[in-house]
Amino acid sequence: MRTFGKWLGRTLLVLILIAGALFAWKREEITRVLAVNSLFSADKIVHNFSHMDTMFLSAPVPRGDAPVSTLIIGQPITLPDTYDAWVTERAITSAVVLKDGLLRHEAYYLSTGPDDRRISWSVAKSFLSALLGVLLEDGTISSVNDPVTQYAPALLGTAYDGARIEDVLQMESGVRFNEDYLDFWSDINKMGRVLALGQSMDGFAAGLTETNAAAGKSWQYVSIDTHILGMVIRGATGRPISELLSERIIAPLGLEQAPYYVTDGYGTAFVLGGLNLTTRDYARFGQMIAQNGLWNGVQVVPAAWIAQSTRPSAKTVKGNTQYGYQWWMPADARDGEFFARGIYGQYIYINQPLGVVIAINSADKKFREAGVSLSNTAMFRAIAEAAQ
Repeated sequence: MRTFGKWLGRTLLVLILIAGALFAWKREEITRVLAVNSLFSADKIVHNFSHMDTMFLSAPVPRGDAPVSTLIIGQPITLPDTYDAWVTERAITSAVVLKDGLLRHEAYYLSTGPDDRRISWSVAKSFLSALLGVLLEDGTISSVNDPVTQYAPALLGTAYDGARIEDVLQMESGVRFNEDYLDFWSDINKMGRVLALGQSMDGFAAGLTETNAAAGKSWQYVSIDTHILGMVIRGATGRPISELLSERIIAPLGLEQAPYYVTDGYGTAFVLGGLNLTTRDYARFGQMIAQNGLWNGVQVVPAAWIAQSTRPSAKTVKGNTQYGYQWWMPADARDGEFFARGIYGQYIYINQPLGVVIAINSADKKFREAGVSLSNTAMFRAIAEAAQ
């Protein structure tokens, strides 16, 4: 018995030493996995959304040499009566409202501030759409009708073989992908662990082989489609998205701070949701889009592309929110009314007829629930009307 005890003790000691060596070897990866598992915890979510670069690999998006573009302060808005209740219920962390380019409202909540670079989540998709429009205009990419495999041959033989650029722009790839953020084993959460472990997003995408429908036949929101757009752009240019976005979109805007992307272990930008900017800088991007791509006399994004990408063109279910080229429209959208949207309450709402841009960051763990105050779209419309 004594011999068995010695053997067991030595075995446990060896296992402890192996576990310690493994942790030391894979400390960063293990730390990032733990961060993923607690990213949305109630006591951490607000802080985490302002410090993504401390938990994940990241790459800067240089802001360029342009001076900071001034946001001229205008007359404060008399906000809707339900605004304060909405802010509390939806866990709003920051709000910036522009009317005809003038700063009419700015506020920060839950211990956040104007210097926080907040995670975009899927708001990043609309930035990538703008970049694609620029590359189509200059001929780097020939047409939205081109197959994605023309620029990303690694996708040959995968679920994306046969899909066109337009199909992935409109979330009509037909690829089978579980987007349930609340399901630990969903594809979207597996993708999060790919990032945390420093693995390859390209490899993850190329590993998808099943489809629900033929490309272009039906709409299903699957975030991995946006990564495919990133693969197309990188394949067409031979350059990282962070550099391209910096040169073609970010540098002309005169942002206050350089954005950054969360990346995988190969330095590939997490283009479907990993962009981080200050709320004022989200608003600057939105104002450029609202002005049909024009900023300080420079046509940053082609006006025709903005018109094309922000109209409802995808085969969304009747009665639901509508979709275009990585932009959303309300179900009853007015002409020129659209928005970028990310989980947990990230928005850039644009109302061109009223000249209003609203940038919102949140940490709304109940973002899938209707709530008792005004819906987000109804609140944005109420604020836009109040700004007139």
